[in-house]
Order: sequence, then structure tokens, then C-alpha cells
Amino acid sequence: MKKAIFLFLGIILTYIVIGNVMATNDLIPDDAIRIRVIANSNSEYDQEIKTKVKETLEYDMYNILKDTTDLEEARTLIKENLSNVENNIDKTLQKENYKLPFDINFGLNYFPEKEFKGITYKEGYYESVVVTLGEGLGDNWWCVLFPPLCMLEAEETNTTDVEYTTMVKTIIDKYF
Repeated sequence: MKKAIFLFLGIILTYIVIGNVMATNDLIPDDAIRIRVIANSNSEYDQEIKTKVKETLEYDMYNILKDTTDLEEARTLIKENLSNVENNIDKTLQKENYKLPFDINFGLNYFPEKEFKGITYKEGYYESVVVTLGEGLGDNWWCVLFPPLCMLEAEETNTTDVEYTTMVKTIIDKYF
């Protein structure tokens, strides 16, 4: 009887937790600043270059905004540091012997509709930092720059040490 009660409570708790996670993860704040890198093409080489530029951009933006909690301050810091970010991207591309030009823009930029993990993000023009490589015809990567919904991973150097668990699993492991 005890096991049945715990199982029933575990199922209910799981639905509550999943419902709360889905409710909080499906919206990006209206005043968010996004970040996006668009590859020249979908060739393996261009996608690898996009990933290297993404890593440079994430690292720079994380360091610029890591102590910022105010949207206006974030905008100011991005504007003040955009030329340094551009120089670092240029260095990354030179190191990779990438010959095509690139463009970096901070402002309102178009984002196509995207479905990710069952959530549809609407197309539209969003405040963002966008780096376009070459012709910009390839797949892109994007995330939310501010508030830092994806920039936290730029700080992590070894994510294999992290173990994820849930309260339901802990309860089941403890009593069963």
C-alpha cells in the first residue's frame, strides 16, 4: 500500500514539474536580446566555421554581460564592445583561413519561425546581435543573449561533472 501511495504521488509530482517547466520555457521575454550566427552554407566546412564563430561570440558576450542585470546597461555594453567582438570574430576566421566576408549587426533582425523541443518560436524582428558569414544561406544557431538563457554554458569548462536528477527519482530511490 505504501509503495502505491508513493508511486501515485510521484506521478502527480512529475506532471506538476513537467507542466511548470513547459509553462516557463515556452516564452522568451519580450525585452530579450537574442544572439544568432548564420552560416554561409550547409557544407560541413561552413557549419564548422559557424560553430567556431558561435563559440567566440558566446565567450565574448558572456564576459561582457556576466555582471549585468539591467536591459539598458546590456544594450550599452553590447554597443560599446561590438568592435572588439568583431575583431575577435575576424581573428577566429583568420585562424581558420576563412576567406569570405562576414557582417555583424546589433539591432532589429529577422528570425524565421523555429520549433525546438516541442516549442514553436514565432518569426519576427527581434533585438539581437547577428553575425552573417559569407552569403548567409546556411543553417543558423541562435539563443537568448539577455537575459542570459544560453550564455551560462560559456562559463562552464567541464560539464561532464554535472549530474541531473529529479525530486521524484530521489524519492523513488530512497523508498524503493
